[in-house]
Amino acid sequence: MSTPAFPSRLPQVGTTIFSVMSALALEHRAVNLGQGFPDFDCDPRLVNAVTHAMQAGHNQYPPMAGVPALRQAVASKIEAMHARRYDPEAEITITAGATQAILTAILACVHPGDEVIVLDPCYDSYVPNIELAGGVAVRVALTPGSFRPDFARIAAAITPRTRLLIINSPHNPSATIWSAEEMRELEELLAPTNVLLISDEVYEHMVFDGAEHQSAARFPGLAERAFIVSSFGKTFHVTGWKVGTVAAPASMTAELRKVHQFNVFTVNTPMQHGLAEYLKDPAPYLQLPAFYQAKRDLFRAGLAGSRLRLLPSSGSYFQCVDISAVSDLGEADFCQWLTREIGVAAIPLSAFYADAFDQRVVRFCFAKKDETLRAAIERLRRL
Repeated sequence: MSTPAFPSRLPQVGTTIFSVMSALALEHRAVNLGQGFPDFDCDPRLVNAVTHAMQAGHNQYPPMAGVPALRQAVASKIEAMHARRYDPEAEITITAGATQAILTAILACVHPGDEVIVLDPCYDSYVPNIELAGGVAVRVALTPGSFRPDFARIAAAITPRTRLLIINSPHNPSATIWSAEEMRELEELLAPTNVLLISDEVYEHMVFDGAEHQSAARFPGLAERAFIVSSFGKTFHVTGWKVGTVAAPASMTAELRKVHQFNVFTVNTPMQHGLAEYLKDPAPYLQLPAFYQAKRDLFRAGLAGSRLRLLPSSGSYFQCVDISAVSDLGEADFCQWLTREIGVAAIPLSAFYADAFDQRVVRFCFAKKDETLRAAIERLRRL
């Protein structure tokens, strides 16, 4: 007897760099600033809200599109922050995290042979999602060094076969944010086309130095064609809960839900009720920029005297550094060496490029306790 062989749907995909580096960090007892998740707990009030929901009997299937109170809370939050009203009944969907939301949106609109533009460096789920849908990923590089969008190159990549463009701001891995001017330029670029948009905004509440998050919801020409994706896991320090949202026009949402109902069908009921209750107080997400800016500033101040050159960190909870003055190793080899010999785990930016483009830049995550960051700083200053 032998297991039948079959052709892989994702022949180029192996274990993600995040799993590799986390395992290496564990093996060498390194401070793990690689994978992007907090090492601190969420607000006890949120846990209590979920506990109360369980105790109140909210433990069976919710409506397929999400608990109505949570969809209403999401719609109200978007309207308050970005002045666009989404119908909670027809235009807001609760998903099993942002990764599922993005896959579902792609499966809903991408047909075999359709082209999808992604901007490198990009989050590692985008291209496998496109390939699973039978689409063709068209990679357009963000400007090396600054990671700003190159609209001439984006325009040149649009063809009659282009179905979708994926953008991400605040950006993982570069920690840049799109400006209002750049969003308007994108709006103008897409206006004469039928290209749809996925706007990955999972770090929407982590924007620093007084800047505002420029959601696609703020720009009518983008909102009318966009699946806008966000994540409660990122916002409320509960990445393991895997609860996200998609806001989109009703016609697009109808197609999204056709896939969603046969993908995960519904999302964890008591957590949805708990999140709906917790969202009644906007303070936790309104205070998040200051919370993470303090951590960013602690980390940057600690590395200011080191040989690592700090790149700007305008949003998200990541800090990229140039390693050119520290080592002649490439990014991937440097991250392996840094974990084994210095005891700090990082992620190479080359992992976010199809061709492993090496700029001598690595990414740290500062969504950690202050004592974790100080321990990492002490080790990194030895470089």
